[in-house]
Amino acid sequence: VVALEMLNILEGYDLKALGHNSAAYLHLLVEAKRVAFADRDAWLADPAATPPEALKRMLSKAYASERRKEINAGHAARRYTPLTIGTAPSAGEEHPQARGDTIYLTAADKDGNVVSLIQSIYEAFGAGIVAGDTGIALHNRGSLFSLRQGHPNLVAPGKRPFHTLVPAMVMKDGRPWLSFGVMGGDMQPQGHVQVLLNMIDFGMNVQEAGEAPRFRHSSSGLALESAISPEARSGLETRGHRLVSSAGVFGGFQGILFDHRTGVMMGGSDPRKDGLAIGW
Repeated sequence: VVALEMLNILEGYDLKALGHNSAAYLHLLVEAKRVAFADRDAWLADPAATPPEALKRMLSKAYASERRKEINAGHAARRYTPLTIGTAPSAGEEHPQARGDTIYLTAADKDGNVVSLIQSIYEAFGAGIVAGDTGIALHNRGSLFSLRQGHPNLVAPGKRPFHTLVPAMVMKDGRPWLSFGVMGGDMQPQGHVQVLLNMIDFGMNVQEAGEAPRFRHSSSGLALESAISPEARSGLETRGHRLVSSAGVFGGFQGILFDHRTGVMMGGSDPRKDGLAIGW
């Protein structure tokens, strides 16, 4: 939902004309992320508890157009208010970062079957409890529940907590065009959008798109990989972004790109993480 809201907001800009990873380009991506995360933190939860109207609005191109008007191309906003529906919950709360690792894999066969799979038990070793003699460690994603009364993500029996897991598949003409994922907690929707724009707007192949330098935004500030230019860094600071140093938090990408005309599948694997693209 968050990645789709970001993409809908960014659809209204000529991103290619701004130049890949320029200050103007990165600024718009960061601001779109901030808008979408404000909505996420206020509304997303167990699908049974998330108001359908909130999802409908967050995925609406008309709503994205409204939010786009709030973005100043020359300066970062102090904050963005979340979507309001009836009695809105109080401002959302940022979810804690996990101290563990997610795994992602995607596979496809000659018959056209495609799997996009992501798995995580949240923090390292999850809850620290193993189910009997199965060897399966139980997750501790319940720590992502809210204690705020009236919030859709309020902790309750039999309820699923908010989570960040996003296995993705992009369809074109009714068939898979790209099966992919970006591991890394809150980096996932940010990484999804950056990788997709690398391919769609800038014509990169699936490996180039995953290797290209990325940003990660959080409440502590904006982290940029070292390959992003000094000019872009200076331009972002001029626009009011607080740059922070943060190594190793930019996610890990894996993906398969499908060319249905030739029947060729191209795999890409991010060098930032353990991974491999292989065919047999």
